[in-house]
Formats: sequence, structure tokens, C-alpha cells
Amino acid sequence: MYRQGDVLIVPVPEEAAPVSGHGLTEQPRDGRGRLVLALGEVTGHAHAVVGPGRLLREPGMFSTAWLQLTEGGRVVHEEHAAIPLPKGWYRVVRQREYVPGAVRVVSD
Repeated sequence: MYRQGDVLIVPVPEEAAPVSGHGLTEQPRDGRGRLVLALGEVTGHAHAVVGPGRLLREPGMFSTAWLQLTEGGRVVHEEHAAIPLPKGWYRVVRQREYVPGAVRVVSD
């Protein structure tokens, strides 16, 4: 299991990986060629993956994302140390917090 700021990255066995379709949308890479896991609303900094692979997202604010790395990669962020990830599938979860009357996604 890996954590970088408000993003949790959990390895999953291939047989537990999502099947294409099922409401998942493949996310495009950003202008720097990265797969963005989470974008900071205030700073514009991003938790992003560098390396070959793809990022699939379920619809909705509190949805899970699925990351497939075909050769491994690195999670990078302007304010955190890079985290190497081996080849495989990962479930990506954003940290949430309760505020009176609501639940929201944490953003750094």
C-alpha cells in the first residue's frame, strides 16, 4: 500500500482489476504526459504517475480510480518525494473528510 499526501494507492491482484466498460472512463494524460491521480485546487500541483499505463475512473465525486502500470512507474508531486510503483493494477482512493452536514474529498 502506498500513500502520497491525500492519495492512497492499493495494489490489487489482476483478477480483481476492473473489466473495461462498466461505467469506467479512460483518463487522458495531461500536457506533460502524466496520468493525474489528483489535482490540487489551490496550488495546481498534481499527484501524477509517470510511466506507461492507463488510468480508469468511475463516475462521481467519491469514485475510485483504477491504475494499470504495464512496466511500473513513479508517483510524483511537486511537494512530495517520488514513489516507485511496480508493474500491476492499483486502486486509487482520495482521502475524504467529514465536515458538519457533508463529506468532501480532501485536496492539498
